[in-house]
Amino acid sequence: MVDHGLNQKQLADLASFDTPTVCNAIELFDVRPRNVGFMNESIKACFPKMPPMVGYALTSTFRSMSPPRDGDVYASMSKQVEAYESLPGPPVITFQDLDEPVLSATFGEVMCTTYQAFGAKGLITSGAGRDLDQVEAIGFPTFTNGAICAHGYCHILSVGVPVSVGGITVYQGDLLHGDLNGIATVPHEIAGQVADACRELMAAEDIVLNYVRGENITPDGLNEARVECAALMKKLSEELQA
Repeated sequence: MVDHGLNQKQLADLASFDTPTVCNAIELFDVRPRNVGFMNESIKACFPKMPPMVGYALTSTFRSMSPPRDGDVYASMSKQVEAYESLPGPPVITFQDLDEPVLSATFGEVMCTTYQAFGAKGLITSGAGRDLDQVEAIGFPTFTNGAICAHGYCHILSVGVPVSVGGITVYQGDLLHGDLNGIATVPHEIAGQVADACRELMAAEDIVLNYVRGENITPDGLNEARVECAALMKKLSEELQA
């Protein structure tokens, strides 16, 4: 077990915030450029009403254009499930579909039910999904670039390799946070501090929100609220980077 994993309470705390707030909090630490660490618009939540998903990437590559030379998708699923214990916490199954264009669905009801039964928190694929009503019914968050009704010659090629999904490289064990707004990676070195940073960031933002939701607002009053908010943000960022 990797020693930088968050405990269950920390993971639940992180999952109580939406992904944009998590992204804003990560920026305060200044550990990476602001234009990296999140997937692009090609990856969308299949079930936007589900709460945020948090877990550690279990990466795999996938094809369905032609039959595999040997084995089948379900045999490879056993390898994925066996790899759960190598992660620092609960898995998020993360697929790169290598077919171009995407031919068929990466997952369906059986795969998602199996992954969930063994403790996975969700699934992301650069490809497509199917059986969406059934997957929604079991409460399993999935993120795709679309839906396709058939599975073709689906098979999993490699497990535990770096994958390209949504314009970023995802490595086995990366901490992922996702909701209807998209998917972001959370750097391990700050992961344990991000939830508290989210709380403080939201308190600072409330200065502006509470002002504009009030009565008799003015441009000067807005500017004062923004200045106060910015000062708190700057102080918080300095403390986080110290």
